[in-house]
Amino acid sequence: MKNSFLLVLMPALLLNLSACSEQKKSDPKNDKWTLVWEDDFKGKQLDTTQWSKIPRGKSDWNNYMSDYDGLYVMKDGNLVLRGIQNHVLPNDTAPFLTGGVYTKDKRTFGLGRLEIKAKLNPAKGAWPAFWMLPKEGKWPDGGEIDIMERLSHDKLIYQTVHSRYTQTDSLRVNPPASSIVGMNPDTYNVYVLEKYPDSLVFYVNGTRTKNYPRIATPQEGQFPFVDQEFYLLLDMQLGGSWVGAVNPMELPVEMYIDWVRYYEPKKN
Repeated sequence: MKNSFLLVLMPALLLNLSACSEQKKSDPKNDKWTLVWEDDFKGKQLDTTQWSKIPRGKSDWNNYMSDYDGLYVMKDGNLVLRGIQNHVLPNDTAPFLTGGVYTKDKRTFGLGRLEIKAKLNPAKGAWPAFWMLPKEGKWPDGGEIDIMERLSHDKLIYQTVHSRYTQTDSLRVNPPASSIVGMNPDTYNVYVLEKYPDSLVFYVNGTRTKNYPRIATPQEGQFPFVDQEFYLLLDMQLGGSWVGAVNPMELPVEMYIDWVRYYEPKKN
């Protein structure tokens, strides 16, 4: 979730937009994967055995997080996460309130395929994201996997990996740490991460959009993503140094999550 370096890499990253159509399609309903967990959000309430509301922190991505119930709505088989102006909690000095959930301390994900189907409504200053952090360890040594980040009204998303290699050593070009990928801004898209012992592979709507490989390098910490299992974060955030200022006239903004599915490699 720390992407200021993307501005430097922008010209190279934009090449991924034209390359996407040439990448391979992926179908999870084959002999490769076994569905082991899913949440289709068809209940009346959030399943708190699997998810927790993200608490407020001091970073751009969580400094407006709130457990206010109006930010978490179960509607038509979707989990709806909202970003609003704060006219509802008079004792909270935050100008905005945002909703986010994660599986921390409840469910982790190892080698396999993670899918998220979602619709992202736009607003100036909106910063929805689907991403993963390791069960233990300090950032960035343990790694971070950003499956999807969108800014404001953009018709594209960012897919990024962070590690000691990319952050502490600033080695973000070989292999490329981030890609910019087109998506359909008006409807649902399916965002996918496949994790292998030697690579992370990303998809949007069945098209492979990014591959981040383990490489031979004398630098430490280039591929920490299989050293332990990761938990998943789904959050709607507003404002920050990357996305910029919020336009309150465009709020509330909502993110609709239809389902989350996790597949493990099928055993022979």
